Amino acid sequence: MRNIEYIAVHCTATQPTAKISDIQNYWKNNLGWKNPGYHFIVRANGEVVQLLDISQPSNGVAGWNSKIINISYVGGIDIKGTPKDTRTPEQKEAILKKLKELKKQFPKAKIQGHRDFPNVKKACPSFDAKSEYKNL
Repeated sequence: MRNIEYIAVHCTATQPTAKISDIQNYWKNNLGWKNPGYHFIVRANGEVVQLLDISQPSNGVAGWNSKIINISYVGGIDIKGTPKDTRTPEQKEAILKKLKELKKQFPKAKIQGHRDFPNVKKACPSFDAKSEYKNL
C-alpha cells in the first residue's frame, strides 16, 4: 500500500452537468494520461464513482500523487468559467462521508484542497477545503 499523507479535494473545473466520461476522455486524449485525475468523483446527485483503486496513484496534484488520494466533485465553475463553489447539498454530504471513510483508513492523512499544495496556482476546489474539513 502507498504511504498516504494527504487527501486532496478537487473540483473538475467544469459545469456541474459535465459527464464523467467526457472528463475521462479529456484526460486520456488531451492530456495523454494513463491514469485518471482522481480516485473518486462525485456527481451532482451525490453518487460517488470510483475511477481508480487507491493503491495506484492518480493525476491530481503534480509532484505529489504518490502520497495522495484525490477526490473531486463535478463542477467548480460558473457559466462564465469563473471559479465558484457549485457543490450541491448531495455532493457536500457525499464528500464528507467519503472523507470520513478515508480518514478512518488513513488517520494521519491531512485533508486539503488542490490549491493548498505548494506552487499550485489554481482555485481548485473553489472553496476552502482545508478549513471546512479541519475537524475530521
